[in-house]
Amino acid sequence: MEFDLINRIAAQARTRNDVALGIGDDAALLRVPSNRELVACCDTLNVGVHFPRDAQASDIGWKALAVNLSDLAAMGATPAWALLSLTLPEPDAAFVDGLVAGFMQLARKADVALVGGDTTRGPLAVSVTALGFVEPGRALRR
Repeated sequence: MEFDLINRIAAQARTRNDVALGIGDDAALLRVPSNRELVACCDTLNVGVHFPRDAQASDIGWKALAVNLSDLAAMGATPAWALLSLTLPEPDAAFVDGLVAGFMQLARKADVALVGGDTTRGPLAVSVTALGFVEPGRALRR
């Protein structure tokens, strides 16, 4: 069932010219511009903590990416790629479709390519790692 869910996610994912290899292998291959520094951030959203149990799947997907894009923006970075990891109590194609739809709606607006991730069984949680670029020495810091 895991591969069915991955295929459902991949069918909605978008790519960019700087993605040499995206969803479907053990890891992604990404082309980092030589004149940029890579900025990386990661956030996990847990049911009952970061969103209510009855939240719409699309809203959860949007929020999971949004909190990461906010972190990249705080550093002055331009977003490029994201990894999405889902922990699900049971395989739920309708939930995954909705979550990925919300995620991808924001990803399209931000020109972010979903390039991989993971699926596993457990209490509902959504983790996103976002990657972006900043000119060397120009990252905004606290």
